[in-house]
Amino acid sequence: MLILKLQAPFASFRTFTAGSFRPTASFITPSAAYGLLLNVAGIEMRYDDGKSVMTKIDTGLPECSIALAALKFPKAHSLYQQIHNYPVGNTGKKRKDITKGGKYNIVPARRAFLSNIKALIALKDNHKLEEKIQSGLQGKIRRKYGLPFLGDNNFLIDRLEVITEPEPAHWYIPIKADNEIEYNEYITRLTITIDRAQMSKTRSALFVPTKRPVKDIPQKAWVTVKY
Repeated sequence: MLILKLQAPFASFRTFTAGSFRPTASFITPSAAYGLLLNVAGIEMRYDDGKSVMTKIDTGLPECSIALAALKFPKAHSLYQQIHNYPVGNTGKKRKDITKGGKYNIVPARRAFLSNIKALIALKDNHKLEEKIQSGLQGKIRRKYGLPFLGDNNFLIDRLEVITEPEPAHWYIPIKADNEIEYNEYITRLTITIDRAQMSKTRSALFVPTKRPVKDIPQKAWVTVKY
């Protein structure tokens, strides 16, 4: 088992959304944590089939179990921003020539984000992946993504380090019919795996963090991430 302590000033974990409001999950999702770990391990998870309009996710990625905890619950914020993009369809197309290859569509949007991220990411059931992550943290693996970030590529990480024992934390437990859970106001939906080509195949679940910080990782907090 590998446990990492994560600290960052800002983060966003977007759901599949279009429109003028861009929400974020209220905590790091298993899918985002998995992507971050693969980034550190130098494993490419993107796949361009040369046909799809979106970058797909590769198959055969390493399977593992992940558990997440908040050392402190992040705060949610939002701000207005002018978003520059390449739109789908003809929106803004009259500005295409004068921007000379730049993103020619501009839309105002309200973007949500989190601040003061202090979390634990635990991983097990894949020793080879654990070794690659540790090698990545030590700078021994060539990575392709650039700097690790949390959601938006300007939300960089202050600290990501291996710890030998978890600190007391609020572990997020997926809600199931047979789970006896103390519900609280931090209940939230988190994505586990995503499918950019068919959103109906994206896996998510309702999670609730333990009401009180606990040191031992609850068995029910583990979720399997498999692509």
